[in-house]
Amino acid sequence: MPPAHPPPCGVAPAAAATCPLFLLPRRSLSRSLHLRLRRLALPAPRAASHAHDAVLLRRAADAADRSAGLTSPHPNFGCVIARPQLETDNAEAWVVGEGFLYAQGTPCAELLAAQEAGEHARGATAYLNLEPGDCYGDSTAVSTLVQAGITRVVVGLRHPLKHLRGKAIQSLRNEGIQVDVVGEDLHSKLFKEALKSCLIVNAPLLYRAAFRVPFSVLKYAMTADDPRLTARHVKGHVPVRIVMSQSLNLPEEANLWNVHDAYTIVATQRGARRDLQKKLALKGVEVVEFDMLNPRDVMSYCYDRGYLSVLWECGGTLAASAISASVIHKVYAFLAPKIIGGVNAPTPVGELGMNQMTQAIDLIDVSYEQIDRDMLMSGFIQPIPDLSPVIPSVDEMPSVDPEVSPYETNIISFYKTWDTFGAFSNFSPHPIHMPDENGDYFTWPTVEHYYQAHKFIGVDDPQAREIVQEIKLAKSPEEAARIGRTWQREFQELVRPDWDSIKIEVMYRATKRKFSTYSHLTDMLLSTAGSVLVEASPHDLFWGGGREGEGMNYLGRLLMQLRSEILGTIQTAVEVGEPA
Repeated sequence: MPPAHPPPCGVAPAAAATCPLFLLPRRSLSRSLHLRLRRLALPAPRAASHAHDAVLLRRAADAADRSAGLTSPHPNFGCVIARPQLETDNAEAWVVGEGFLYAQGTPCAELLAAQEAGEHARGATAYLNLEPGDCYGDSTAVSTLVQAGITRVVVGLRHPLKHLRGKAIQSLRNEGIQVDVVGEDLHSKLFKEALKSCLIVNAPLLYRAAFRVPFSVLKYAMTADDPRLTARHVKGHVPVRIVMSQSLNLPEEANLWNVHDAYTIVATQRGARRDLQKKLALKGVEVVEFDMLNPRDVMSYCYDRGYLSVLWECGGTLAASAISASVIHKVYAFLAPKIIGGVNAPTPVGELGMNQMTQAIDLIDVSYEQIDRDMLMSGFIQPIPDLSPVIPSVDEMPSVDPEVSPYETNIISFYKTWDTFGAFSNFSPHPIHMPDENGDYFTWPTVEHYYQAHKFIGVDDPQAREIVQEIKLAKSPEEAARIGRTWQREFQELVRPDWDSIKIEVMYRATKRKFSTYSHLTDMLLSTAGSVLVEASPHDLFWGGGREGEGMNYLGRLLMQLRSEILGTIQTAVEVGEPA
């Protein structure tokens, strides 16, 4: 059980009851002022020192990393809620609630921590490794902390993405909550390790924001014939595997072409072995041609696909080329207790043009770990970019006038939930209340859950009904999509026969319910009037726009159709003199 609220300033409970409190009628107060006065009635907890703050902030960073390997990479958010206690100086014992973002489209860390803390959150401090902002336009994290009665928030890093940076911090301060940002409001050497933890846990996001390429890690010294390039765990996220080959001099049969193990992309020079390209396409392998195949262009392509991190497992020649192109940010080197030599002996890194030790690349933040008989050495080639001190200017703040759009482009793209218009995605964390397979109203976690389940609803087969239940219970939209797509691909007979003809209607029905439920999403949609909306998935050529505009972009079309309907309703209401 979380500890009870401590009496204010160490005063005995009986004496605390005699403390006078004067409150004006609520209707005469502004919301912000009312919140400030309401908090005066809460017990004043013991003040936390910088040492305590550093310990709890590092714990928030550790919590943020708990979904690693279980879901596709996403911004990592952790939240720890703590109430200092007079009985103990142990900061860990002060924790009353803790949470982390499991995957994009799932409940935010602040909500989970506040739910665990319950009433003990009132008057407490929330520690966040990263400024909230998994989905632009979604205020769940901020409103949760406000409604929970949090009086102080400690933030490790401002959000590195420009359209999110500073927004949540300003919103919290507007609500009368004290917000302390490390490096801005908190200056102490005690925060060095805590800040380092905050940087490391979101290194992929920070590198992507700073350099416009995914965070790339080179692993070498562990090789195998006919590799699979798949995750070693049984459950959890299965990364996309990318094969680079300039001449496409690859075998027609290989473990890599088994797309049931993992989605596979082959990057090659334009025009290389068209015959093999066709055969790979028939196996479900995606072939992407480049005018000039090189690591920099491939990483730019991966950036456009929304990837946050890439693991390189390659030979010395490609490793050297990637390092020279400055797209490798970290190295994992496995050192075995063996000696190998010779002119033709394999080397983990090829020609870099460095012949003297003074030219060697020095790794940063090097660490060592014993794994069986091998030694794992890791270190950064480039320091983690700290973008947090950049404070947004006034003109970067969102306009309060819904008729004024801050976006100047005629084409607005969205893909990941953390994009500027990521809330338009069917993966966004907005539950919808709609009928299930039995006609009973059910709260679907996301639009994607609803969409994937309806592939199998109505099929008279026990297995199909089990799949629907599995999708309904999926922890994230990513998992719901993986379940639905896998069963659809491998057991087509379980998919409803009319799916191709009704899937657009299913998506539109769910999307319309999402926007009618959340008014701020409607406002965001209306702010795009006059612009073309494009779902920027480079590989989904039905719902997305494709890499070069070759996709059908049906999700973008549905959103524009919905926008037109809403604007038409508003116009009609204006003409008849009714409120819109």
